[in-house]
Amino acid sequence: MSSEAKILLPESELPRAWFNIIPRLPNPPAPPLDPKTGRPLDPEALRAIFPRSLIEQEMSPEPWIEIPEEIREVYRLWRPTPLRRAWRLEQALKTPARIYYKDESVSPPGSHKPNTAVAQAYYNKKEGIRRLATETGAGQWGSALSFACKLFGLDCTVYMVKVSFYQKPFRKSLMHIWGAEVFPSPTERTESGRRILAQNPESRGSLGIAISEAVEDAATHEDTNYALGSVLNHVLLHQTVIGLETKKQLELVDERPDVLIGCVGGGSNFGGFVFPFVGDILAGDLEAEVIAVEPTSCPTLTKGLYRYDYGDTAGLTPLLLMHTLGHTFEPPGIHAGGLRYHGDAPLVCQLVADGLVKARAYPQNPCFEAAVLFAQTEGIIPAPETSHAVRAAIDEALKCRETGEEKVIVFNFSGHGHFDLAAYDDFLEGKLEDYEYPEEKILEALEQLPRISAPKDDD
Repeated sequence: MSSEAKILLPESELPRAWFNIIPRLPNPPAPPLDPKTGRPLDPEALRAIFPRSLIEQEMSPEPWIEIPEEIREVYRLWRPTPLRRAWRLEQALKTPARIYYKDESVSPPGSHKPNTAVAQAYYNKKEGIRRLATETGAGQWGSALSFACKLFGLDCTVYMVKVSFYQKPFRKSLMHIWGAEVFPSPTERTESGRRILAQNPESRGSLGIAISEAVEDAATHEDTNYALGSVLNHVLLHQTVIGLETKKQLELVDERPDVLIGCVGGGSNFGGFVFPFVGDILAGDLEAEVIAVEPTSCPTLTKGLYRYDYGDTAGLTPLLLMHTLGHTFEPPGIHAGGLRYHGDAPLVCQLVADGLVKARAYPQNPCFEAAVLFAQTEGIIPAPETSHAVRAAIDEALKCRETGEEKVIVFNFSGHGHFDLAAYDDFLEGKLEDYEYPEEKILEALEQLPRISAPKDDD
């Protein structure tokens, strides 16, 4: 144990390869399915929207994927990121627990998202793509991809969930500064958007809808590919730089985690943070509790079904085996826009289904309460998404206060909330609603799930 407030790694310790958890899993992941046939998807079908290099990473059985030097060179702008000891928070809670957080807020866009945005922009540029189309919820991913596209000379089109487009105007400003065009989704630009607006002209949007628009945009323009900020295997792969650095930093202060925590919307910051540790758990080298935290208004892991479903609302994507609330589910307009997704990363869902990860859901007011305490003690304002991880870390520390256990609690601080201050104003003025999940809407959406079972072994 160390008395240091922050544990830093030199640039020479920047990871040289991403960690692939797939070879460590007791069972191979279920394949994505072609919705037309119900059979495993031919990887070549993805060539319409993804570069070959990312498709290969998506399916790779290799335990380590080398990080190209061009990507590491950009990473050096902010990586390695600090691991911080939350001394003042511990004192405020009067807990014997030791709380550490991996500070991903120090990247230029202010979150973990550039870890994969830079990689995706690099691989697309290398294969001659001119423009990337994407979706974004709270704007963290959209700003990260805009930043990465500017560095590699690509154009960028962002479909931003409409409720967040108006809630978070300064994230839109970031995207514009880095040269992207940004549209409130659903839009009249795509067939998917027009269909949604015809059904509900007042739609506030969802990540599933924005994904449909971005995928359609990419599929209908030869010079354009699609970039996804979460969910897919290659995205979580790129994010493992977070967990790999964290492992080295804990070793420097002779600590081993007892509890690992991250917020989950699609699963990228959570997977990137915990997968290197889960690899150790599966190998029998570590015992730790792993907690995935989500909002009660969009309780995918805690209330959804573990079924094959579309990753988007319009049904343009392959079918993925995941916990889902149904691809037509449109969650309430909470401020944690990055957590408003009907599904989750299949790899994260598999770990939950296998009992290796525990899922927990919170309403937004307790999360903002925890975020304000964190800001008052540690000085950094968490993003609304990150506040869910803060809430869970505080609750685990309070349990230790009751039991007297000196557990080591480590969580991923996935992003800052400097562009979310209007949400904090609403909380401090008592204007935030604590949305519980609208059960009738979930049941209605679940009725729309595709009637497809997992493929047989000989398929």
